Amino acid sequence: MPDYRKLFDLMGKSAVVLGAASGIGKSSAEALADLGAHVLCADRAVEGAQTTAAAIRERGGQADAAVCDAADRGGIAELAAKARDRFPRIDIAVTTPGLNIRKTILDYTEEDLDRVINLNIKGTLWFFQAFGRIMTQQRSGSLIACSSMRAVTIEPGLAVYGATKAAIGLLVKGFASEVGPFGVRVNAIAPSIVETALTAAFKERPDIYNLYAAHTVFNRWSSADEVATAVCYLASDAASYVTGSTLFVDGGWTAVDGPPTGLTQLGG
Repeated sequence: MPDYRKLFDLMGKSAVVLGAASGIGKSSAEALADLGAHVLCADRAVEGAQTTAAAIRERGGQADAAVCDAADRGGIAELAAKARDRFPRIDIAVTTPGLNIRKTILDYTEEDLDRVINLNIKGTLWFFQAFGRIMTQQRSGSLIACSSMRAVTIEPGLAVYGATKAAIGLLVKGFASEVGPFGVRVNAIAPSIVETALTAAFKERPDIYNLYAAHTVFNRWSSADEVATAVCYLASDAASYVTGSTLFVDGGWTAVDGPPTGLTQLGG
């Protein structure tokens, strides 16, 4: 019988988290560090990454910081090189940044399209390439990207964003099939509505907050911490047979057909 506690233990592991300055990336870096990983916190907003790393160290964890634009192929390659120099091996690599320009398809400009695709699709691909090369050489590792429940359910103004998030799910499947023989796992998380700095403006409007909350079976938004625990699972040996998957952390949003109907009790 395996030691199930140790399967979730990340002690002695190394991790890179791109997007660690805020939101899901920040919480993921903190969670991975709390479970024992030495985390390289990276973000375009390097001061935010440094703040995250400093907070981890104050809690007794191990963390460093680096600057990296998640849409810059060269910058991602430099981050991978820095991580390879810093760690004897790279066990976990997580990328969370994404961009949504909320417009209808008729209103989208070429500049809008390029910005969303460059970060959401190309950035994920460059991340997979840079860290996948290292992991295939060492013949182990866990790569984790960030999709969204918008990959499968949509509303007006989100078609392009949703299409890129659906593309991430297929990149995960395809890359998992290519690097699996080298012992490398590739997965994604798919959150729904998360309380972060980026969604703070929505939270301040009760009509929008309550509308989105009602799409979940819990009638609330998630915290970034709740998404980070899913990242930790996919990063750990507990998920040793999980690859090519997208793990939905959406409060049941994609499981139900619209907001609840007012049913308050269950009958037998």
